[in-house]
Amino acid sequence: MQGLTQATLEFVKQYWAPLVCGLAIVAVLPLIVGYVVLVERKLMADMQARLGPMRVGPHGLLQPIADAVKLLIKEDIIPDDADKLVFWLAPVLSVGAALLAMAGLAIGPAFQIAKDINIGILFVVGVSALGIFGIVLGGWASNSHYSLMGALRSSAQLVSYETAAGMALVCGLLFAGTLNITSIVQAQHEQGMWFGLLAPVAFFVYLVASIAETNRAPFDLPEAESELVAGYMTEFSGFRWSLYFLAEYTNMIVVASVATTLFLGGWLRPFPRTHWLDFIDFLPPLLLVAIGVYCLMRTPKQPARVQQLFMLAVAGLCFTVAVVLAAPVLLRTPFVNPSLASAAKPFYEGIHGGFWFIFKVSAYLYFFMWLRFTIPRYRFDQLMRLGWHFLIPLSIINVLLIGIAMIAGSYLHLEGGWLLLATIPASIIALIVALFILAMEQKSERQQAGGATPDPYA
Repeated sequence: MQGLTQATLEFVKQYWAPLVCGLAIVAVLPLIVGYVVLVERKLMADMQARLGPMRVGPHGLLQPIADAVKLLIKEDIIPDDADKLVFWLAPVLSVGAALLAMAGLAIGPAFQIAKDINIGILFVVGVSALGIFGIVLGGWASNSHYSLMGALRSSAQLVSYETAAGMALVCGLLFAGTLNITSIVQAQHEQGMWFGLLAPVAFFVYLVASIAETNRAPFDLPEAESELVAGYMTEFSGFRWSLYFLAEYTNMIVVASVATTLFLGGWLRPFPRTHWLDFIDFLPPLLLVAIGVYCLMRTPKQPARVQQLFMLAVAGLCFTVAVVLAAPVLLRTPFVNPSLASAAKPFYEGIHGGFWFIFKVSAYLYFFMWLRFTIPRYRFDQLMRLGWHFLIPLSIINVLLIGIAMIAGSYLHLEGGWLLLATIPASIIALIVALFILAMEQKSERQQAGGATPDPYA
């Protein structure tokens, strides 16, 4: 027993940092997901000229807490003819794969659970793809036609778009020359340019494929309410349903983090090597100060005393975070002792790197929400045609063109921004190929429509 205790203490002493990061993700991520849902509901309400959730807390800020309590105490129903063991394990498998994928991500240079893992991007993509097993098993174990159809749709959708997403990632990996996440971000710093600017077609392909992989609108066919009630989640309720919900939004954060790492510079600020743009470092604290001032302005308009105190607390938190963000920047100015500036460099990279990473992921998630409220849902045949007839051929051709551009750039000794002279023609050719593929698809559809027998009931 004493040996086991000693071994446990040695393990904790050696791996305490990854354990703390893992516990932080497991404990904080559900709260973050709850507030992402609140932001989505508020954006939807704003686009539809409504107010959205307003009852629980000031401006509805405590609505996620109320939703979590409701889901925890709600009755959990299991159908009589369901496979109860698989029905119980399926959502756990989905949310477990989503949370495990977060281990390979780096939210700034100082926050990564699996540090220096050589196959970082491959690990994240591979583990997150395991979540489809939870969806398929949940749909099958429910013993419901709606659930089974939703599970089959989801699996077909993932298979269709995983190939295109993988080929898009290959373009970024060609520029980086490594699968290590930290090295990928460092390569973009050395190039002085984000890979999304060097390979915009690959970034577009991954953007569309990531929307389809996470079953988000307009590609939310597995959860099509008008056809399948709620798809693979139809028979789930209460806490088990919330696990599927948590897995979906965690996967959204995962794909947004992968896109940020590979195409948007990771935790680097815009133009990190351009010194005359160093004033950008002051934008994060100024943004937090502006939010704090807005909260102070809204405080007297709150109807209840507790809501006023809550708004004051939010304003104080914003001002505190603004001071934390501003301190490393001020210490790096030329008027400060060089030794103190060098000591502040790790804090600057960690704090500001985390801010820029979260900011880019938030912008990516906002684009997801914007599409949901703007574009109507695709038909399933349109979804499959887009994946197999357009995105996969385009991604394969784009990889070939990017490879040729890199070979030409190496012969011409093009580095940094000069590499655009080779990659821009490759992107233009890829866009021409995309337009040709679309023209051929439209021509094929017209021929099929012309040869089809008219339906008198249409």
